[in-house]
Amino acid sequence: MASFKHLALAGWLLTLGLTTACNDKDFLDVPPRGAISDEQINNPENIDKQVIAAYSQLGNDNYTAPFTLLWPYGNLRAGDAYKGGGGTADVDAFHFYETFSYNRPDIGNTDELWFRLYIGVQRSNDALRRLNGISEEAMPTKKVRQGEMRFVRGHFYFMLKTLFGRVPYIDENVPVAEYVNVSNVVLTNDQLWDKLAEDFQFAADNLPVNQPEVGRATQLAAKAYLAKVRLYQAYTQNETHQVTGVDQGKLQEVLRLTDEVMNGGRYSLYPDFGSNFMSSNDNGAESVFAIQFSKNDGTIHGRIAQGNKLNYPMNSEFGCCGFHQPSQNLVNSFRTDPDGLPLFNSFNDVDIATANDFSANTMDPRVDHTVAVPGHPWKYHPNFVMQQSWVRVPNTYGYFQSLKENVGPNDASFQREPPFMSSTKNIALIRYADVLLWRAEALIELGRQAEALPLINQIRQRAQNSTGMLVNSAGQPVSNYAIGLYNSANWTQQYARQALRFERRLEFAMEGFRFFDLVRWGIAADYMNNYFTVEKTKRQYLQDAQFTAGRDEYLPIPLNQINYSKGLYQQNPGW
Repeated sequence: MASFKHLALAGWLLTLGLTTACNDKDFLDVPPRGAISDEQINNPENIDKQVIAAYSQLGNDNYTAPFTLLWPYGNLRAGDAYKGGGGTADVDAFHFYETFSYNRPDIGNTDELWFRLYIGVQRSNDALRRLNGISEEAMPTKKVRQGEMRFVRGHFYFMLKTLFGRVPYIDENVPVAEYVNVSNVVLTNDQLWDKLAEDFQFAADNLPVNQPEVGRATQLAAKAYLAKVRLYQAYTQNETHQVTGVDQGKLQEVLRLTDEVMNGGRYSLYPDFGSNFMSSNDNGAESVFAIQFSKNDGTIHGRIAQGNKLNYPMNSEFGCCGFHQPSQNLVNSFRTDPDGLPLFNSFNDVDIATANDFSANTMDPRVDHTVAVPGHPWKYHPNFVMQQSWVRVPNTYGYFQSLKENVGPNDASFQREPPFMSSTKNIALIRYADVLLWRAEALIELGRQAEALPLINQIRQRAQNSTGMLVNSAGQPVSNYAIGLYNSANWTQQYARQALRFERRLEFAMEGFRFFDLVRWGIAADYMNNYFTVEKTKRQYLQDAQFTAGRDEYLPIPLNQINYSKGLYQQNPGW
């Protein structure tokens, strides 16, 4: 795949050649049309437009390199999902990510992902440079807009950091001419985390609690994101990505920040888990920060979620393309014991493969909010029942499909963009449930697991109450639901840690976070190779899959980017 920068450079050189080939001086002296100077841009109205341009990049991904929902990197690489689609050669980069053994630094999709994320950094920096040069007298919203841009930039760097590990950090104070001199290893792992934390701290100090326009970053959203940064930073890593310790001071900061978010009076859990994944509830009580989309906005197809366009089933109401299929291992993880608790060590002993299996076993209700099952209603529509025929290559990837990011064909947010389709439903970057479980995790790692128990049970209680929409046309539950709460007996730190990590999997399944959890906990290699050992007996295409410790925790630095830097960027270990 050709590099975007190579294509841009080729176009520029072609234009230059055509221009200089003409000897007509009058032609060359024609003033440029549509050009605009910095002076013209640097006024409050146009600076606000630059801010909006940076916000817009939050949703400017594509199905070849999604980053609004990190499903190829966070779900496929975690064993929560299979690639799906038309087979292993259909968007083969995602197959390489899923199996690890075929991944390479020269894959164009990885380069595209890097490129698109740095566009977000660049747009944020451009807006910040202009904001820094205007007075508050001229632009009373200056500090708020600076806070917003530091938030947006922090988000893009968070993705770059968790995806690639070692990345060049460039802020608005670095002259463009100096970009070529900024190495991706000039900052230590801890220093890079601190840079991200500085952005979110500035945002928290300068953003209002409430914004007049939906979608703008707020003070509490910044505090929540800062808590996430400090939680990730708390798990210290060495050069080969092994976790060497847990920073207690960082965990204390997580507690302080999550306490402020929880006591801010703004967020709460929806009574029903499924409300998080319905377009009618966009920007509701559980949404701490979400990416906004639109339709009927003057464009041909609207600003729909491009990164999810491959993830709908292959039936007449939808059409394409059957990617992002829940794994058998994930579906099995929703089984519960006679007390309604997870089967930590034995959940994968039985395959939940057919609609009858969902009735013969006790299941966590979140399974039917997460996984589309043949014979079960699609997305809370009892008379719109998923069929096996909707699945594209069942012999390779099985019959399950993803639900959370998708909507029904009659949903107000649904939008066709032939041959694909998607929706304008928000994609949540942070849900309030995340805040509760971050706090619970910090408490457990601090040895205060008793205080984490009610937080985890709060999440489970909500799941217990989330069966009302999961009924068939006769009004009967579509699965045999049983979910219980943990009690204080035997609630040791080790058991609490296991419960917390399992709860995160169930609560955020298919939302793109799982792999990054495994890496920060330092268990990715063992977890994934154990997963492959069993899964290879069920999925032939995974026969060569293998996770290499010290390498596969992060994507390789794209070869194109190393070449652009003339070798200044250093490749990640193992590549």
